[in-house]
Amino acid sequence: MSSQAIDLRNIRKRFGPDEVLKGIDLSIRPGEFLSLVGMSGCGKSTLLRIIAGLESPDQGAVAIGGGEVTNVDPSDRNLAMVFQSYALYPHMSVRENIATPLRMRRLPMSARLPVVGGLFGTSKIRNAITEDVERAAGMLQIGHLLDRKPSQLSGGQRQRVALARAIVRSPAAFLMDEPLSNLDAKLRAHMREELVALHRRLGATFVYVTHDQIEALTMSDRIALMSEGRIEQLGTPDELYRQPATLTVARFIGSPSINLLPVDVDSAGEISAYGQALGLRTKGDTGPATLGLRSEDLFIATDGLSLHQGLAVKVLRSETHGADRYMTCQLLADPTVRLTVRQTATAKPGVASDGTVHLGFHAERAHLFGANDLRRPLTVRERVLA
Repeated sequence: MSSQAIDLRNIRKRFGPDEVLKGIDLSIRPGEFLSLVGMSGCGKSTLLRIIAGLESPDQGAVAIGGGEVTNVDPSDRNLAMVFQSYALYPHMSVRENIATPLRMRRLPMSARLPVVGGLFGTSKIRNAITEDVERAAGMLQIGHLLDRKPSQLSGGQRQRVALARAIVRSPAAFLMDEPLSNLDAKLRAHMREELVALHRRLGATFVYVTHDQIEALTMSDRIALMSEGRIEQLGTPDELYRQPATLTVARFIGSPSINLLPVDVDSAGEISAYGQALGLRTKGDTGPATLGLRSEDLFIATDGLSLHQGLAVKVLRSETHGADRYMTCQLLADPTVRLTVRQTATAKPGVASDGTVHLGFHAERAHLFGANDLRRPLTVRERVLA
C-alpha cells in the first residue's frame, strides 16, 4: 500500500462569526501516524474534514502526494475515512459492507443493480472484489464474521468492519475521527494496540483525531496539539510531555495533570515561590510566572537532604493505584494550591493524612512559563534547560 504526504498551508475556516481554524500550517509525512488532539471545539475534526474534502477552507491549500486537491471532490482524493459512529449499513452483511466501496468504484452502474446486476459480464471483477474483501477481513481477523449483520456484532467487531472497509480501497491515507470513543475502556486499550499494529503492517499515512491524550501519546509518531483553532505544538509524544512549548500543552498532556506553582522572577532572574528561593534562574521578563512540576518529579524530602528547594505541604490523602501511589498535598503557604506526588507503591508508606512534610523536586525537570504562557529557559546549577 502506497503512502502519501499531506500538506496544509494557511488553512482558515469560519462558521458564521466564529473563526474555527486560524491559519493552520501542517506537513504530514508519508507513512506517519499523526494525531490531532485537543479539547472539544479546538478545530481538529473540522481540519480532518477539510483534508477529506467534506468541508472547504475559506482560505489556504490542501495537497496530497504533492498535488493540490483543495477543490477536488472527496471521491477523487483516494482517502479512506473511519468515523466515530462506524457508519455501517445495517441491512447488509459484513461482506457486503466491506465490498461496498469497491463495488462503487469498479462495477458499472448496471452491474450494481440488486436483481439483474449479476447478468452482466463482470464475474472477473466480482471475483477480484471477493478476494480483496477476504484479504482485508483476514488482516483484521474478522473472516469468520463475513456473513453476519452489524446488529450481530460487538462494538469492537463493528469497528474492525469499518477499518476493513477503509483498508480494502488501498487509499493514499487513512483519516480517523475519534474511532474508539464508543468503546469501553478495556476494548479501547486493545483496539489501540491493533491500530498501531495495523499501521505498521500497512505503512500507510494515518491522521487520527482524538480528545484522549492517552490515545495520542501511545499511538502517534507525532502529535499536533490544537487549541482555539491553532496548533500549539507539533512534535513527538516525548517532546510534548518533556518539553511543552506552552502552558496549554503542559496542562493537557500528562496524567495526572502537571502541578502548577505560582512563582516570581526578580531582577536578577532568581525564581522564588512565596518568598522562598527555589534554586532556579531564568532570563527575560521579571514578575509573575508559572512553574510546572510533573507528579513523578516531586518527592518527600528526607532529613539527609538539603531543603533549600523544599515546599512545606500538608498531606490531604494518599491513594494506591496498582503499581503507583498518589499523594494529594496542600501548600501551606497558599492553601488554594494543590500538588500531586506520584510514588511507586513499593516505596516507603506515604505520610498519613494531615501530616506535614517538605517536598523536594528534580529541578532539572521543571518547566517555567512566562506571563504569555510560553516556555522560558531555566538555569539549574549553571545548566541551562531550554
